[in-house]
Amino acid sequence: MADDEQLGKTIARYGRVDLLDIDELGYLELDRRGAEVLFQVLTERAEKNSIAIASNEAFTGWSRTFTDPRLCAAIVDRLTFNATIIETGTESYRLARTKAQKNDAAEYTVTMPRSS
Repeated sequence: MADDEQLGKTIARYGRVDLLDIDELGYLELDRRGAEVLFQVLTERAEKNSIAIASNEAFTGWSRTFTDPRLCAAIVDRLTFNATIIETGTESYRLARTKAQKNDAAEYTVTMPRSS
């Protein structure tokens, strides 16, 4: 009973913050209980407060994260209702930035001749 009360307080707290930012959703598989808690948080926030989600996985791949197909569909439904979806492409931002920094550094590399 105390666990249910604490869970209710936690869900309510996540429901009140102005912006809930979830990074890498879809990276790890959630067990049924974890997926249900996430669903409850999303339901608590529905049409009240903003949510920002980053994922390298397309919605079609979320069935590996949320193994219950009905729960997966309900979570996607909650997240996409009145949402702005921004697709940034398939290449990792971090990888692209690292490559750019490496190229910038190469432009300024000076090679000194060896002395004989």
